[in-house]
Amino acid sequence: MNLLLTRPEAESRSLRDRLQAMGHTVDTAPMLAIRNKHDAGDELRAALQGVTALLFTSANGVRAFAEASPLREVMVYAVGPASALAAKAAGFARVEAAGGDVDLLAGLVRARHSGAAGTLLHAAGSARAGDLQAMLQQDGYDVRRVVLYDAETAIELPPAVVARFAAQGYDGVLLFSPRTAATFVNLVQAAGIADGAAVATAYCLSDNVAREAAVLPWAAVTVARSPGEADLVALLK
Repeated sequence: MNLLLTRPEAESRSLRDRLQAMGHTVDTAPMLAIRNKHDAGDELRAALQGVTALLFTSANGVRAFAEASPLREVMVYAVGPASALAAKAAGFARVEAAGGDVDLLAGLVRARHSGAAGTLLHAAGSARAGDLQAMLQQDGYDVRRVVLYDAETAIELPPAVVARFAAQGYDGVLLFSPRTAATFVNLVQAAGIADGAAVATAYCLSDNVAREAAVLPWAAVTVARSPGEADLVALLK
C-alpha cells in the first residue's frame, strides 16, 4: 500500500523502515515537531529530590529526560510499549509498561507503586492528553510534573504530500494521537484536498484519534485493538 506517516520525525524512522520491509511505500508528514527545553535543567534537578519513580507518557519525554539528566537508577512507569522501549534504550533497567493511554498508566502506578513509597515525577510535554498528575494526586500520591519539551504543530503539509493526497494516491494514513489527527485534518482542509481521503483508510490508535480524523470523508476509519504501535500496524495486515 501507499501509506502516509504523521508521527514526529524521530518516531517515524523505525516505523517507516518496518513498513517498507513489509512491502509498503511510505511517505512522512510529521504533524508535530519536538523541541526539547534545554533551559529546564535546574528545575528538573530540584524536582528530582526524593523521587523514587519516573512517569513517561511518550518516548519524547524519555528522550528529553535522558538528555537533561543522568539519573537511571529509579523505577520507570511508561504509558506503553514504545515509551518503555525508549526507556530501556536510554539505560533504565527497571521499566514497566501500561497499555497505551494515561488512564491505564495511572492504573499501573496504583497497582505497582504505593503512595507511601516516595515521590513520582512526570517528565511531560507542554501539551498533554489527560492530567496524569491530577489523577494520581486524587489518590494521595505526591506527583511532580516538569515540562521538558514542546510539541509544535505543523503549519502546512509537504508539497509532495499535498500533490499525492489530492490525486488520491494514498491507501492509508496512520494517526497516533488526537492532536496529530486534528492537525492533519486542519491542514488537509486548508489545502483544499479533502477529497483525497475518499480512497484512503484512516488507521487510528484509539477511538479519540478516530473521532478527530472522522471529519474527513475517508473510505474507512479503523481503530487499533489497543493503543500500541504493534496493534496499529496489525490493522494493515
